[in-house]
Amino acid sequence: MAGPVTSARQALALWLEHLAKERRASPRTVEAYAFAGGRYINFLEQHRGEALSLSAMGTLTAGEVRAWLAYLRQGDKPLSPRSLSQSLSAIRTFHRFLDRRMDTPNAAIALVRGPRVRPGAPRPVTEDQARGMMAEPSLDPDREDWEASRDEAVLTLLYGCGLRISEALSLKRSDAPLPESLRILGKGSKTRIVPVLPAVREAIDIYLADVPFVLSPDEPLFRAKRGGPLSPRHVQATVQKLRGRLGLPDSATPHALRHSFATHLLGAGADLRSIQELLGHASLSTTQRYTEVDAEALLSAYAKAHPHA
Repeated sequence: MAGPVTSARQALALWLEHLAKERRASPRTVEAYAFAGGRYINFLEQHRGEALSLSAMGTLTAGEVRAWLAYLRQGDKPLSPRSLSQSLSAIRTFHRFLDRRMDTPNAAIALVRGPRVRPGAPRPVTEDQARGMMAEPSLDPDREDWEASRDEAVLTLLYGCGLRISEALSLKRSDAPLPESLRILGKGSKTRIVPVLPAVREAIDIYLADVPFVLSPDEPLFRAKRGGPLSPRHVQATVQKLRGRLGLPDSATPHALRHSFATHLLGAGADLRSIQELLGHASLSTTQRYTEVDAEALLSAYAKAHPHA
């Protein structure tokens, strides 16, 4: 962008470019953040009765941000508490960018709390929620790029291959680049073969290109910030943070990604026996607990297939 940045809209455009090019956010994520940011600036300009300058972004009060949330809650198309939480998360990310890149801090944003989101019943995350969880690490300005790549790679393994946390973190440097299938040693020393999707392989390749440490073949593939092996607790804490940013229920855990792997496969037509093998379950009854296809999908299939529907 030629010339100095003087308006909030110019800063918004730079932020979106940063998300797309530096953070490698997906087009869908950039589009969602562009919508949230544009709506935020539109409201504030109407609220103040003037175009919003970059410097004005540093003078916004907590009351003005709360007024924006109230507007979203009570407008023509009111947002749910979860959608409000997601919008606020996007705006907080925008303000962190303004602080770090545009030298325009605003401490008032930290004073604004999002709406309380009621925890849902334990269930797999949806496909869109899974994509959001895998994309969100790259949008966190508090992490270095290689850490974001690492977290995205781990979460992609959990969802794309149906791995447990311990199984994903047991991979060695010699396992990558990943082949077309992985031999996984699971619970009870039970070995299974898991196909590797191109998206999983790509996520691992990006992490390997970014990681700043030189790893010997027999060392753990995933590394913590100071170079030691990545711990399961870190993965759990990362997902907990993502839940807050995305407005997801407490049931959206790392294990829920494995759960979703099974549920989405069943919903796409895979049979239970195949899913049992992919998950490494000794009993088919265990697999059945993983495959709760949501009621809406079942009713839709019933309505299309039953002769009396």
